[in-house]
Amino acid sequence: MSASGNRGGRGSRGGRRLVADRRNAAPAKSRKAAAEGATGRGRKPRRKAPARGRRGGIRGAIGALFRLIWRIVFGVFWRATLVMLLILGGATGYLYSTLPDASDLFDGRSRGSVTMLDRDGNVFAWRGSQYGGLIDTEAVDPDVINAIIATEDQRFFRHLGISARGIASAIRINLREGRGPLEGHGGSTITQQVAKLLCLGVAYDPEEWQSEAEYVADCRRGSLWRKIQEVPFSLAMELRYSKQEILTIYLNRAYMGAGAYGVEAAMQRYFGHSASDASPSEAAILAGLLTAPSRYAPTTDLDRSHDRASVVLGLMEEQGYLTAEEVAEARATPATLSDAAQAAVGDYFADWVMTQGPDFLLRETTEDVILRTTFDPLIQAAAEAAVEDVFAEQVREGSQAQAAVVVMSSDGAVRAMVGGRQAGSGLFNRATMAMRQTGSAFKPFVYATALDLGWRFDDLIEDAPLTIDVPGSGSYSPRNYTGEFYGMVTLTEALRASLNTPAVRLSEDVGRDLVRRVALDFGIESDLALGPALALGASESTLIEMTGGYSGILNGGSAVTPYGLVDLRLVGDTEPMMGQGGGIRERVVSEFAARQLTYMMAEVVANGTGQRAQLSDRPVAGKTGTTQSARDAWFIGFTADYVAGVWMGYDDNSPLTGVTGGGLPAEIWRQTMERVHEDTPPRPLPMIDPEEEARPEEAVEDTPGRRPDIAEQILMEVLGLLGADRN
Repeated sequence: MSASGNRGGRGSRGGRRLVADRRNAAPAKSRKAAAEGATGRGRKPRRKAPARGRRGGIRGAIGALFRLIWRIVFGVFWRATLVMLLILGGATGYLYSTLPDASDLFDGRSRGSVTMLDRDGNVFAWRGSQYGGLIDTEAVDPDVINAIIATEDQRFFRHLGISARGIASAIRINLREGRGPLEGHGGSTITQQVAKLLCLGVAYDPEEWQSEAEYVADCRRGSLWRKIQEVPFSLAMELRYSKQEILTIYLNRAYMGAGAYGVEAAMQRYFGHSASDASPSEAAILAGLLTAPSRYAPTTDLDRSHDRASVVLGLMEEQGYLTAEEVAEARATPATLSDAAQAAVGDYFADWVMTQGPDFLLRETTEDVILRTTFDPLIQAAAEAAVEDVFAEQVREGSQAQAAVVVMSSDGAVRAMVGGRQAGSGLFNRATMAMRQTGSAFKPFVYATALDLGWRFDDLIEDAPLTIDVPGSGSYSPRNYTGEFYGMVTLTEALRASLNTPAVRLSEDVGRDLVRRVALDFGIESDLALGPALALGASESTLIEMTGGYSGILNGGSAVTPYGLVDLRLVGDTEPMMGQGGGIRERVVSEFAARQLTYMMAEVVANGTGQRAQLSDRPVAGKTGTTQSARDAWFIGFTADYVAGVWMGYDDNSPLTGVTGGGLPAEIWRQTMERVHEDTPPRPLPMIDPEEEARPEEAVEDTPGRRPDIAEQILMEVLGLLGADRN
């Protein structure tokens, strides 16, 4: 066997191993360096590294402690943060799933609105929650949006629903101004404000809340927990709705004062036109309202509203929405209220007429309702001016005396109402609510009863001492205002001088029950006295009842029901749901009796206790009334066109000083009716001609006890006792 074969054989039996070719063999120099490295030759000695994390003494121990604390705190922090983010994400996701379509959130009122039109079809008052109809960001004037963004949330289009910077800034301002961190400025974004408007998705439940006001107050609480709840709700809205939809909800739901919800209703309420066409000054007023709607409402204080609007205009300039020239022009020409908003009349009437229809269509309506009424703003202004002038010029400064006025047509249509010296809605209405003794203003119903039974205006009745035994009360002896008695007088003379004993004697003659029946039929529905003092107005009544009773005398003896509602319809409907054609009811006394009584009452004004109520160009009929100790003073009278009643007194029933019905009440009546009749041609009263209806002259002369000069004598004595009005 050859040598090569032997080598091969050894390799197969455990000789030298075969290896793969080293295709990338290292160069010789590298191999040498590797060899030297293996033997340790050619290498610098390596310095030993110091031990890490070891420091001796107290410093090392403190450092180790702080590092341990930091690791624990950081570990807790990031874990807690993670848990909070998970909770926030879960809450946000859940709320996102519960949010309805944006279109379902634009009108959030639980009550509807009531818009009132006067007799000419013009708006004069609003009640309930006003909503002007949907207006979106596409339709509303850009100045309105810019003013709101500049004032309420400058970063609205950049944040995700909440603004930590805004909240921190608000807390800093509140603390600096001495308030709690969440009292006053809230730092809320518009999205958070929408969350409040939506009450975090909790709907109003009448069974859970005592009132809607309580529910709204709870929704707007600024507690820390409420702020925390707003965060996921705001984030959910930002995910669910676009910025334009969130802003649209805000534009339609935000309360803007004076019962208006949303910018469209506010623009209509204050300026009489749509929010799609707003001037910068009007837009600034609307944006300024959002901070404090009731305080900055232009119908409350226009100057204060303008001052707030000036601040808003400055913010719009700072943020580039308006130029300096545009701001200067807006400040130089501030927004003015519409005629309806500026007039601000008829609150007492509006409050009263809200009681004249069914609750479900007025006070508790969920619909938007339009009322057409009998109200006349010119007559209202006349009555208000008369009260103001008389109290300013003829009543001592600081007097707490009050006055009420009602003006109506002969069919009972109420044209104006003053319920007190203070203007405003929701106040105590002395024209409809105050029950006061009527005094001699009640006497016409006594004479109406007698005349209807056949007595005549010129029949005689005795004015002499009279004592009536009243079972359970003892004897009753009426006296005249002068303390004197005048013998035989005609019914006309007795009423003209407001004598008491003839009225009581006449009432007893015809029967108290019948007098009560006639008064009740004329509309005096209050609880009438049972005793003989009924004839002298011992019963209590309201001014509107008494004025309505006198309307029945003017219209010829038929009762009337005072009314203010003409018809009612829902917004969008052309046909009314209900209406009233007039207030005249059944006949109470004959027309001839009413015409005689009208003549007798005309004598009261022409020659008797009501002379201060005379008008220069037309006849007037009326009656004065003064109760015991002068606690109430009345004058109620009429021309051929209108009936007006005036009451004056103190709310606490204190006596008036030097005031009778023929004094200040008659003066207020005169000034009111002079203004009312300025452009009305005079017409005669519907009364008898006393000369045509007079008895034969010999019959009068033969009447025993008759004294022809009795009227003049009584009148001089009565007027002599009337002092100067000092209340």
